Amino acid sequence: MGTLRHLLVKEVLQIRRNSFLPRLILAFPVMIMCVMPWVMDMEVDNVNIVVVDNDHSQLSRRLVERVASNPHFRFRGVLPGYADALSYVERDKADVILEIPLHYEKDFSLGKVPRVLVAANAVNGTKGSLGSSYASQIVSQNLVSAGHSPVAAAQGVTLSTLNLFNPHLSYKRFMIPALMSILIMMMCGFLPALNIVGEKEAGTIEQVNVTPVSKFAFIFAKLIPYWCIGLFVLTVCLLLSWLIYGIMPSGSVWLVYMLSVLLALVFSGLGLVVSNHSDTMQQAIFVMWFFVVCMMLLSGLFTPISSMPPLAQSLTRAIPVRYYIDAMRTVFLRGGTFSDILPSTLALFLFALILDVWAVISYRKRG
Repeated sequence: MGTLRHLLVKEVLQIRRNSFLPRLILAFPVMIMCVMPWVMDMEVDNVNIVVVDNDHSQLSRRLVERVASNPHFRFRGVLPGYADALSYVERDKADVILEIPLHYEKDFSLGKVPRVLVAANAVNGTKGSLGSSYASQIVSQNLVSAGHSPVAAAQGVTLSTLNLFNPHLSYKRFMIPALMSILIMMMCGFLPALNIVGEKEAGTIEQVNVTPVSKFAFIFAKLIPYWCIGLFVLTVCLLLSWLIYGIMPSGSVWLVYMLSVLLALVFSGLGLVVSNHSDTMQQAIFVMWFFVVCMMLLSGLFTPISSMPPLAQSLTRAIPVRYYIDAMRTVFLRGGTFSDILPSTLALFLFALILDVWAVISYRKRG
């Protein structure tokens, strides 16, 4: 224990003397909580829309007003014809065209279903599909507010939507638990790996190798400070999430820390394996970045796993971040208990065990 204590003191002093690392520890949670939820927001806003009103009735004017006041749209005006609206799209001044047909109000009053054209610029597929979806919802709401929708009235159907666990459909509430995985990957995976490889390049690790220090003491001394830093930064992120967005876990906070500790063990093992097989800092950076990018893309952080191709879905089973994000969203959004996240917890524990054992075995003292 005395040897480990001295090694820990040495690591702490080394971190304090690093002019960049203390700034990173402070800047990283601010970046994750204050910037990333806004720039990684998959909600589409500011969709440019033009309207072609061929009916000029009271009902069509009400529809135009609804479109103009919708926060998702930038209303670019009412144009006289479809050709004029299409020229706006071709000049990239509009993303969606809403064309109201002739006899729009008359057809509705006769019980017919008015056919409104929604044309979207699909060069940006996400913006085009969501923009047309927003426009279609506004058209439906306009018909319902004017009376009963002819289709719904004929079928005797009344629709009611209840959004469970995320009633306001806040994308930030969905993304913040997952963004914490990036924090753990960087603090507990990247930094220890670069620290060890940096000592290899500087030659200082050779001085440790010729001492009777056990490899377990050396490894723990390298990892414990970064585990503490990772948990400190996680705590700061939770506080910022509460102060800025009013978002806190619906479940136990201790489950959040338990999952984060397991992910820290996973990436500490991965970082050590990479550092043990790397001779230069550049080599370690490229290898770690390769693994981190692949894991982020296949983890369900940006896109749902269910929408991936079958082969990609199979590959995600070998991605530990997938289980962390799934469990974190269960705790944050649904208020899940330990039994709800038990399968993900066991998967993370298994990944941590395999990678950490591999890291210890692959480390060789060269005295």
